[in-house]
Amino acid sequence: MATSEGQDLPDGQQPGHAGALSRRGLLKGAAITAGSVALGLGAAGAAEAADASITATSPDGKNKITMSLVGGVLQWSAKRNGTTVAGPSVLGLQLSNGTTLGRSNTTVTNYQHWTRDSTWTPTFGRNATVRDHHQEMRWNLRDDTSGINFSVQLRAYNTGVALRYVLLDTGSATIADELTTFVFPSNTLVYSARDEAAYSPVAPDAIPSTGTSGTDTGPLTDLPLLVTLDSGLVATICESSRVNYPRSMLSSVSGQPNTLKTYLMKKTARGSGTVQNTSTVTTPFTTPWRVMLLGSEHGELIDNAELVLNLAPGNALTDTSWIKPGKVFRCELTTAAGTEGVDFAVARNLQYIEYDAGWYGPEFTTTDATTPISAIDLPAVIAYATQKGVGVFLYVNRLALSDPESLFALYKSWGVAGIKLGFINDGTQTMTNQIITWAKIAAKHRLLIDMHDNVRPWGYERTYPNWISLEGVRGNEQFPTATNNVNLAFARNVGGPMDYTICYGQSRDKTTNNHQMAMAAVYYQPLNFLYWYSKPSAYATTSNWPGLAWFDAVPTSWDESTTVAASINEYVAVARRSGTTWFLGAMNNETARTLSVPLSFLDSGTTYTATVYADGTAAASPYGTPTVVSTRTVTADTVLSVAMTSAGGQAVILRPAS
Repeated sequence: MATSEGQDLPDGQQPGHAGALSRRGLLKGAAITAGSVALGLGAAGAAEAADASITATSPDGKNKITMSLVGGVLQWSAKRNGTTVAGPSVLGLQLSNGTTLGRSNTTVTNYQHWTRDSTWTPTFGRNATVRDHHQEMRWNLRDDTSGINFSVQLRAYNTGVALRYVLLDTGSATIADELTTFVFPSNTLVYSARDEAAYSPVAPDAIPSTGTSGTDTGPLTDLPLLVTLDSGLVATICESSRVNYPRSMLSSVSGQPNTLKTYLMKKTARGSGTVQNTSTVTTPFTTPWRVMLLGSEHGELIDNAELVLNLAPGNALTDTSWIKPGKVFRCELTTAAGTEGVDFAVARNLQYIEYDAGWYGPEFTTTDATTPISAIDLPAVIAYATQKGVGVFLYVNRLALSDPESLFALYKSWGVAGIKLGFINDGTQTMTNQIITWAKIAAKHRLLIDMHDNVRPWGYERTYPNWISLEGVRGNEQFPTATNNVNLAFARNVGGPMDYTICYGQSRDKTTNNHQMAMAAVYYQPLNFLYWYSKPSAYATTSNWPGLAWFDAVPTSWDESTTVAASINEYVAVARRSGTTWFLGAMNNETARTLSVPLSFLDSGTTYTATVYADGTAAASPYGTPTVVSTRTVTADTVLSVAMTSAGGQAVILRPAS
């Protein structure tokens, strides 16, 4: 069954109405048992109080997610290739009136199931088309103590598994807690990080306690969360389709060494805003998906990232022709710097320039973002940029967003292309809805939007593709380690677009210039800020900067992507295609190594010219390592030797030979 973007049946049906659902294509291997009595596959509406279980199986048969009801208590588990990824884990919601759904006296009232196989076309992305192929199982349930009706939905994809809850009754509910846990096998490691801290691989029960008096406090880690299991399997835990709901973190559980529990944030990530201990919603209401991307090989996590998008609502915009991904140059805060930035953008094939914090005054004391400082003739810069085919982004601190409707309309009237919002305090239900509102208002005025600081992804770049990027990461402008950069590919960037401000040519880098160059292919960054901290004059002698040609050529949205070599903590190499040209980026940790990379992703029978930007002889510090450029002829049968120094990298452009 093929559907186009926005036709997301059966999810578009009213929850709990089995009669409205298509029964086409019952899936092979769909199992449902109830003690010794089988629940009939077509038996919608027949209550069943006995113990039971249902399993959703991915189309390739590798991933399974099971929900069980034992003694009136719900639990879930997941396996890949028969190996446990999550053992029996808690399901349930806690309401503010003391009602706990799923932990006792739970009865199955309805069973629904289907398969779906469709494709959709993203406005921008890792691939030109995305396949949505999954099996879904749903139980409608009743809490016999309170009489509340709810549902738990399971999905299994070739790329991972997911679950979510639906409150089915009409009215309202106040959610105090989500009880979902992830119980891992022994010897599991999770790559814990909060806010802008570096990743720390720890046991699930050893997440460090963090937070301040103004923030959520405890053994908490942000999503996306990278997980490595003793079996060799890997997972990344994400959330998708978060609306009218707080952001989730994961927490260690005292006395349960292999367990993480979903934690709903009550305070904003930066400690500013109203505390929300509960979330009141209008019902029927659907919670976000809890998502586990799964892989047998480390690189599969990177390739499976579109699962987060498949679980998000379809595109809400009827016209996306104005949404253009691209590369951005940040200008200093003068008129001359703006026009020089435009000229640099034209020369270097960049699509946008940006005026960052300070263009309308000190950002934490100025609440009026409508008047540029005297040093910037903004109308003149915008007019010059428009004439040259370059768009202009403007930064706005959250303190100046009291009237986004008027502000965004004004910016559109000026000819601005996009806005970068700073110090956004994601976390609470209110902030989730505020962020979505900003994206909607920006879309109304045909403005791109980049959400900065500790905003975490939940797939909504599919729903509002003008929301082209977000930060939610330890920024590259803080000069993190090469190992941290490698692990981002398996963790944060899996969840969604990542604004990582490539710092090419900066002496404070802890990596080689080639490592910085490779980021443009390894990471998915549809809005890619290049040359952070630099002025155009820094690159006046182009022969000193061989990486310029790579950045000139590399795009930010792709027709095809594949991970060709990957090992968490060690290295990652990703190849992405735009048209007929491939761009290969490889990044290393602090240990020098040479990778053997098969070029089997190239078209068979076609000869390519490979332009290779490689690390030269290692210098005393990685930044000083030179770039050596070479060319060679390759085919799909070639195995490329990719040599990288400590904290190094390599970038390769592969063009069909004329």
